[in-house]
Amino acid sequence: MKSLKGNIAFITGASSGIGEATAKLFAREGASLILVARRNNILQKLSKKIKNEFNVEVKTIQLDIQNYKSVLTAYNKLPVEWKAIDILVNNAGLSRGLKNIQDSEIQDWEEMINTNIKGLLYVTRLILPGMVKRNSGHVVNLGSIAGHFTYPGGNVYSATKFFVNSLSQGMRMDLLGTNVRVTSVDPGLVETEFSLVRYRGDKDKAKKPYEGLTPLKGEDVADAILYAVTRPAHVNIQELIVMPTDQASLWHISRNKK
Repeated sequence: MKSLKGNIAFITGASSGIGEATAKLFAREGASLILVARRNNILQKLSKKIKNEFNVEVKTIQLDIQNYKSVLTAYNKLPVEWKAIDILVNNAGLSRGLKNIQDSEIQDWEEMINTNIKGLLYVTRLILPGMVKRNSGHVVNLGSIAGHFTYPGGNVYSATKFFVNSLSQGMRMDLLGTNVRVTSVDPGLVETEFSLVRYRGDKDKAKKPYEGLTPLKGEDVADAILYAVTRPAHVNIQELIVMPTDQASLWHISRNKK
């Protein structure tokens, strides 16, 4: 098992869910953290908690990765020693709405494409060259089971996650011959703020996908991420599909629990 002590991890979407859980697990293993999210007040609370509990260095960046100029400015402001990033976790992502393609809102498409595709690319393009130069590093892209199978109403969201799947494959080809590894982690149903964001704060709608089953928690997916990045240097976990026991596929879900 590779130690994370002395490593710097850059985590997007770190203020909640999978990103927050990953930050805590990495800190437990001794990594220094750069935590990125839009909600600065939550980031500050998380940073303080992690520092107190794990005694590691933490930097926070309030940032919307949809905006390339903002991403570039934030990266350029990092001290030189903090730019030597060992692990990049491209976790930030969202879904908007669940409408048929012909009824969808253009703004919903823009937000999903700009965050799930362009934001991931912006961050990766700035950090990856340093990994290549140092001949060391690990990129973890958060995909989804929706990046393997499309579902009704999931049209554009699924397309963005198919992109993440395809990009991860392409990155591994481009990085072949270096010691930089690329993993995509593709969860099934995870109970985070995902549905609350999809339905723009409608709590009743947000609860529906998780009724009658035991979904994954952010910590379950974070554990899979930790597993991937702590393998020996010659081992690359290319893809991890992580599902609740109550979910056999995107469409096959047992909802018998009360």
